Amino acid sequence: QVQLVESGGGVVQAGGSLRLSCAASGIILSINAMNWYRQAPGKQRELAATITNGDSTTYADSVKGRFTISRDSAKRNTVYLQMNSLKPEDTAVYYCNALGVKSIPRGPNDYWGQGTQVTVTS
Repeated sequence: QVQLVESGGGVVQAGGSLRLSCAASGIILSINAMNWYRQAPGKQRELAATITNGDSTTYADSVKGRFTISRDSAKRNTVYLQMNSLKPEDTAVYYCNALGVKSIPRGPNDYWGQGTQVTVTS
């Protein structure tokens, strides 16, 4: 059974930084991409950042230049989201998502973490 566990959320002042972590556990053969989504109160969930199994990265325009998604060099199924120059509008629940998962036993292709709250105060 694959599980995604996120950590690193919290409360920070505008201009500050936080680093989120997402660790995928289980017998995982491969993951096509890992994503960070976020959902602010009253808004739809949006894709913030993606890292593929080839380590290509993409970002939403709203976070480009401020957020960096990366992968642990030793633990390939652990990814991070370094968030710098945080703004109040970055306040949201941040969710880790693993897409195109092949595991033993065979399960869904798509997994989500439980979410971690990030609050940026002005």
